[in-house]
Amino acid sequence: MSVVALVVDVLFVFCLAAFLLHRYGDWRNQHIAVTIAAFISWYFPFMIIFVLPLDVSNTYYRQCVHNQAAIHPLSTELPSNTSFISLLNTTYVRQERYLLVVPDLDVVDNTSADPSKLTEATDICKKPWSYVPPHLMPTFWHVVYWTSQVLTWLILPIMQSYANAGDFTVGGKIKSSLVENAIYYGTYLLIFGICLIYVAIKPNIHIDGSQLKMLAVTASNTWGLFLLVLLLGYGLVDVPRTLWNNSKRGYLLHATYFKIARLSVEKTEAEETLEDVMEDVKKAADTIKYNHPLRHCVDTILLRCPPSVQASIQRNRDDYEDYNNPTETPTEKSLIRLHKRVIKASQMYRRTQCQWHLAIDKACELEDITQNEVNPQHIFVKSSGKYDGMFSLCYNPSLEWYWKCWMRPWVLRILTVLVATFAVMVVWSECLFFVKSPTLSLFALFIQLASRNFDYLVIEFVCFITIAFLSWCAYYTIFKIRILNYYYLAAPHQTTENSLIFCGMLLCRLTPPLCLNFLGLIHLDSHLTKDEDLVETSYTAIMGHMDVIPFISEGFNIYFPILIVLLCIATYFRLGTQVLHCLGFQQFIGDDDMTQELINEGSELVRREKRRRLREIDGENRRKMWSERFSTERSGISRDDESVASSRRRSAGPSTIAKSPSDNDETELLKNAEPVDYTGQNVDSFSDLNTRNYNTNDDSTSGRYQTQTGLSKTGRFAAKPSGPPRDIFDDV
Repeated sequence: MSVVALVVDVLFVFCLAAFLLHRYGDWRNQHIAVTIAAFISWYFPFMIIFVLPLDVSNTYYRQCVHNQAAIHPLSTELPSNTSFISLLNTTYVRQERYLLVVPDLDVVDNTSADPSKLTEATDICKKPWSYVPPHLMPTFWHVVYWTSQVLTWLILPIMQSYANAGDFTVGGKIKSSLVENAIYYGTYLLIFGICLIYVAIKPNIHIDGSQLKMLAVTASNTWGLFLLVLLLGYGLVDVPRTLWNNSKRGYLLHATYFKIARLSVEKTEAEETLEDVMEDVKKAADTIKYNHPLRHCVDTILLRCPPSVQASIQRNRDDYEDYNNPTETPTEKSLIRLHKRVIKASQMYRRTQCQWHLAIDKACELEDITQNEVNPQHIFVKSSGKYDGMFSLCYNPSLEWYWKCWMRPWVLRILTVLVATFAVMVVWSECLFFVKSPTLSLFALFIQLASRNFDYLVIEFVCFITIAFLSWCAYYTIFKIRILNYYYLAAPHQTTENSLIFCGMLLCRLTPPLCLNFLGLIHLDSHLTKDEDLVETSYTAIMGHMDVIPFISEGFNIYFPILIVLLCIATYFRLGTQVLHCLGFQQFIGDDDMTQELINEGSELVRREKRRRLREIDGENRRKMWSERFSTERSGISRDDESVASSRRRSAGPSTIAKSPSDNDETELLKNAEPVDYTGQNVDSFSDLNTRNYNTNDDSTSGRYQTQTGLSKTGRFAAKPSGPPRDIFDDV
């Protein structure tokens, strides 16, 4: 029995999930429970995407064995011993035909079938290179599916509310999270109760444990399929259109300017909100003394504040009470509300700051590309900073120019054509996958042709590419829709805990119905194709067919995906964008006056931000320069003092030094003067210079700073003389 392919997939997905979680999250500063839950919620859905192609290839092998055994019966009667009953979970038995199909001959033991006849069916079919024993795959799917479902419906929502709760105890946080999720769980239980009542009143349906479990799976997958259709209807059109727009630098630069202008408003609002909340925190810290019983609550709130705010709010260590101006002492409930406000304001502040810096970096890069396109030397010159991408070790300015200014637009255009073609194939197959004869689903045709030639590697490749593309379109929409802009994935290590948990919840909820929908596309669901002789995947055996509710099984899961066509048409003509724009929401429309104003505003904001960053770099370089100069002067003066003292000790008496022709009375006066320790007088002032904040947004001061730092016309520091100033006594 070979399970090498399954083990390799499991290990690869483990490394992939760990890498992505490390890249986007910050496990050093996150709670350990959040890191573990986020990792599992990413790991198991990724395993479904990678392992399901193996299940499909193994299913076609079992289908081949089943078809050959149907042509060549193996036994005319069923064995009656107990060893055969133990094989029912790992074999396929059709009692009406007295046919026993055994995919793996290693499990046959003491049956009445002749082993020489059993091999007749299996010799014709080639075993796939990634063959997995039939009894192993169902156990694997049980663990993966139910673990992800428990996470997405029970643990992760409570953990998300727990992380945002303002209580100061574990019990209080759990209570607040349960209350906050009461409406959410109540809605889900209401839908589940309606389905349960509908099934209970049906006379031909008997509810037992398995039916109840299937009802829960049906409710979860129906919700996921409903959301999946909405997301795919948008993503199948917007993904290729976004790739095509990214190949047009002028369009992309204007869109980035537009985004920066909108982010500027959000950033300002987040900063103002944080300032208001910090004022309340400061009042609470001043009111509640160090010996107050609620002081630990204030200290907990301070830990949630940004580091700059923590430094500005001093710990209250005195017992002074101003009885002339009495202040109301906050209660524990008011501190809980204040703590929740601090958490929300801090998250919004970090989110807007992160998205602001990412947008500014993108705009600066696009401006650099625009300027370097006309460079006749074909060398990419950055306006600031240096290249820090994935290939920094083998970085070459010429290669960067050819990639960014010439190759990348063409690569994006070719990729757009491929993605658009794939999207059309998906829409066509979604509308016609329930037609069994003739086969109209393109993906079903590809896989059936590969199965006839036993090309299991091709089957797995087509399955993986299709599932990955569907996942790309669905999850792209999640993080593109404006209403869900509160959640984001930002690298490196800039994603909040809330966003990591939210992403894990979506992966666990949408991946199972997405894979069920894919199995319908390739005609591996017997209840959709109405084929009783079809051998189904082990994944379908765990997920079921949603036959508990006839309305869902007969109409919803078959004809509802056709709505993807209507959503794709609406997305193509940007009907949603036009409606939001008419309602007053700012949307990027190229031929609109408001859009052009926001583009101009974003361009000006980028110029201001670039000047501010340049002043920061200049200030840092200036501090380094003065630090090196002071250290050099101090070491030089110390060496001169030591040499003068040693020469005086060696001299027996007074000596005269002959004047050089260039010496005069002024230089002789300077030589005879006592050395002055300039460094001792300026240490404190230099430390104040280091702590001074130059992060100002006032553009009127930029010229003053540049004059003081001695910038050249090229923006670089001009060389300064290291010795003392000359001709200082010319006016004597």
